[in-house]
Amino acid sequence: MHIVVFDQEGVRHEIAGGSASSVMEMIRDHGLSIAAQCGGSAACATCHVYVDPEWFGRLPPMGEDEDAMIELAVDIKPVSRLSCQLKPDALLDGLVLTLAPGTEF
Repeated sequence: MHIVVFDQEGVRHEIAGGSASSVMEMIRDHGLSIAAQCGGSAACATCHVYVDPEWFGRLPPMGEDEDAMIELAVDIKPVSRLSCQLKPDALLDGLVLTLAPGTEF
């Protein structure tokens, strides 16, 4: 699986999945500036991303933990998700997202 990530400066990065268990790990392992302070347990909002609208409807629905935490994120939008809760999947190959403000370390 690969994803396209626009960082906080608008620079485009193509990232291959490797052995990551979440999109947040893919982003972090690629060396992009993403705080991900809770390590992927949906206990913070420091891995907040904006999912490209063409992809948003293809994602599984938010769980209760993610829904509660996304409200704490900076500048939430209708396409906001926590990247730690998005699991690499062949159906999401090519997913496009942007790192939200306030997620850099």
